[in-house]
Amino acid sequence: MTADEAIRIVLGEDSFFAREAISAVLRSIDGIELVAVAEDLDSLREAIARERPDVVLTDVRMPPSQVDEGIRLAAELRRTEPGIGVVVLTQHADPGYAALLFEDGSEGRAYLLKESLRDREELVHALRTVAEGGSVVDPLVVEELLASNAQQPDPGIASLTPRELEILGLIAEGHSNARIAEKLFVTKRAVERHINSIFLKLGLRDGAHVSRRVKATLLYLWRGGEPEAGK
Repeated sequence: MTADEAIRIVLGEDSFFAREAISAVLRSIDGIELVAVAEDLDSLREAIARERPDVVLTDVRMPPSQVDEGIRLAAELRRTEPGIGVVVLTQHADPGYAALLFEDGSEGRAYLLKESLRDREELVHALRTVAEGGSVVDPLVVEELLASNAQQPDPGIASLTPRELEILGLIAEGHSNARIAEKLFVTKRAVERHINSIFLKLGLRDGAHVSRRVKATLLYLWRGGEPEAGK
């Protein structure tokens, strides 16, 4: 899509007050066209099929189960409508849900806290980025992840070599070690050595709900995907 085209949005939100508030914000922003609103997963699927939006803006939890409908919908669309972006909204900075959202790749996905909607520029940035195939992760989600990892919010990505940074970018796109090796024309063992070095430099370890691989992806996205690499 071009910069002057309106981003067509379908909103999924089960809370009446949140739905009305978010709708009002979206309708007030130039370059945003709210084409449908849904209050449960089934009606959201129907609206997406009918309207074919650029981006779906959805709560992480919706009827019928109020557990992870937004995440499951994002996974479905990855398979059936890969051109549609998804911005998942949440009340809580839970890195576990973010991990699920990004586990199949980060392209066209964003994970934001609802409080971020107070900043229109931040919301527009997320919608535009996702519509163009990029990714956004809320900084508070990463801070929560780092706190659970006993780290300060300085992941040390700048210490990565250009090759490590390149491999981290491919991890963030959802590629397996074998696929990364094919793309870079190196051995799988070489990729594994680089990935172990990345994890060591970032101070990452596997957690109960979030793997080192997904943590590295979230840190990469948090820093905009283009941090200054070391030599």
